[in-house]
Amino acid sequence: MTMPNAFRWLRKYFALLVIAAAFIWSAATIFMRQNPEASPGITVLRIGHWQLETGMRDAFEQMAADYHELHPDVVVLQEAVPVSIYPTWLNTNLVGGSAPDILEIPNEGHIPDDILIQYYNRYFLILSPYVSQANPYNKGTKLEGLPLRRTYRDGMRAAYAEELQEYMSIPLSLFSARIFYNKNLLKKLTGSSEAPSGYREFLAACAKIKSQKDERGKYYVPIAAAKESMWAWDSMMFDPITYPALRRTDFSRDGTVSDDEMYTAFKTGRINFQFPAFKARYKITREITEYFPEGFTGLTLDDTVFSFAQQRSVFLSTGTWDARSLQSQADHNFEIGVMDFPLPGKDDPEYGAFIEGPKYEEIKGGLPFGITRSSKHKEIALDFLFFMVGQKQNEALNKKMGLMPVIEGAETDPFFAAFAPHLEGVYAVMHIDIGGETRNKFEQLYPLYLCGKISYETFVAEFEPFYINQGLKDWQEKERDWRRALLMNEQLLGGMRAAALISNWTNAGDAESKWVKYRAMTRARQVMPEIDHNRKVQLIEKGPAPNSTGPYEYSDEVLKKIRARVKEESMPVKK
Repeated sequence: MTMPNAFRWLRKYFALLVIAAAFIWSAATIFMRQNPEASPGITVLRIGHWQLETGMRDAFEQMAADYHELHPDVVVLQEAVPVSIYPTWLNTNLVGGSAPDILEIPNEGHIPDDILIQYYNRYFLILSPYVSQANPYNKGTKLEGLPLRRTYRDGMRAAYAEELQEYMSIPLSLFSARIFYNKNLLKKLTGSSEAPSGYREFLAACAKIKSQKDERGKYYVPIAAAKESMWAWDSMMFDPITYPALRRTDFSRDGTVSDDEMYTAFKTGRINFQFPAFKARYKITREITEYFPEGFTGLTLDDTVFSFAQQRSVFLSTGTWDARSLQSQADHNFEIGVMDFPLPGKDDPEYGAFIEGPKYEEIKGGLPFGITRSSKHKEIALDFLFFMVGQKQNEALNKKMGLMPVIEGAETDPFFAAFAPHLEGVYAVMHIDIGGETRNKFEQLYPLYLCGKISYETFVAEFEPFYINQGLKDWQEKERDWRRALLMNEQLLGGMRAAALISNWTNAGDAESKWVKYRAMTRARQVMPEIDHNRKVQLIEKGPAPNSTGPYEYSDEVLKKIRARVKEESMPVKK
């Protein structure tokens, strides 16, 4: 065949050749993945997850290799799926019965909590019978002989599904968010490689950075940020300032403020956007976003990481999960440091009056994995999960992943010292996201305020009346969605009642436990939600009683009695 003829033939059949090559590659990949299972005496365990960040897959590969060294007859293969398609991939495999033996539990960003409970109930193995057993891989450590749940730093609370009254997963790590910074660039632009020690110092450093240009004549950006990264700044730095509003809005007196309580407070005039702590919260937000890149609300998280890696920005806020990726991006070009969010101190002239503490961070295990009911190797899957949460193994796993261990006594990489959780602090209070059209209105106006396109007065004038007028309709629609989910509750409770009845008939010995769980679930998913719904309806539609005191206030009459009693008790006793 001459060269011209060969070229014409290749051009004619090029598409078919590509398809054939892809098919051969896919078949070879499938064969290589399944080949170990075909070997006599070899058990192949599959684990599925969406963790594609730097170090994650290598860490699981290392755990698989270490486990294989102890158990030569077991081969662990991982299936890492991009997060964008993980929910679809998960649904397809669970429904089709082809899911891996071990799966990373999807979070609220993948599926709603109510649906997750149905997934647990239908597709995942209940782990409650095993969490009170000792972890054999803690032998020789101070945790030897302790029940698995007592080896966790959070007491394994994150693994417990309250709606099911069961332990359903094995978490592997702890997570938190802080500010990463380029030490070399900070030194170059401010003269110091140490992180600013307070809020005013942080603002001064940002101002100095913003005033300088690089060798191409472009100004540096102090803080790499995008709309998607605002959650960290809102949660850790801005929202704690609103805590004083708790005393006016916590009608249930449970220490937190729900969206319906906040709406009721606005609707009845107990609070508004002129409340000093709210004004302070929005003011400090603009002071910080002034040092974000221009047009940051249109940027993506990849843009922020690129800017930081290219040394165009000094600060970047994200979570522990990005630590190894950022260190890899730095690649010896610059040194990365970690600092806490520079919340103003109580002596700050503008914000000190509203600061009652940092954001409280609950110690809560993350990166949870469960065992699928369709697994043919449940005991081996459970043993591998126990292996990964042994003290030494969990320490090695998280060191390679760049995360914090979830097991007591496992050493944390010194790099993560700044990620130590705030065990004393306050909750965010300003919950005005009531959904529906109200949410849309807020998401239209808030970015304009963040970018300095509108003033606080304009934001309030356009949003507050809309919030008060439209909020009731949006809340009612959200409650209708809750009503639509009652059928799933009935199905869940029906299954639990059937299991309890079967235990009675078969004398299985666990009937009493199953009935206790059934009653607890009936209370949690049927009785109490109805009571709570009616309380909210009364509160939102009718509001508190006229001239009544606030949640944490006392009437003049009560205060008079308290003063009289204190005076009486402070008087000396006559002998």
